[in-house]
Amino acid sequence: MTQAILLCQAHELVNSSLAVPFEVRYLGKNQAAFAVRYQGRVHAYLNRCRHVPMEMDYQPNEFFDLTGHWLMCATHGATYTPQTGQCRQGPCRGGLEKIEVSEADGLVHWHTSDKFQLPI
Repeated sequence: MTQAILLCQAHELVNSSLAVPFEVRYLGKNQAAFAVRYQGRVHAYLNRCRHVPMEMDYQPNEFFDLTGHWLMCATHGATYTPQTGQCRQGPCRGGLEKIEVSEADGLVHWHTSDKFQLPI
């Protein structure tokens, strides 16, 4: 059964700007995750590049490249599509691990699943 977990107020996520970080339990370990807003919609992913399993932000909560159109791994420059997490270019092996989110009544929630649970 999935749960909706409060992540943030909707106004905290600005288009192509800073991410809101959070933590999830993934594959038995607590892992960093992040949510961003792109073209008016909220998207969330595990903060782990698919090239080398490292956190991606180049400054705290900064994931967008200079154009504001791609999520970028600071370590090797792999870029990902904000809406889907699919690899756009660079050294990546598949897409980012997407986390389900919802937005209603000025609040953003992330949703637990078989893959993503509340951290311990």
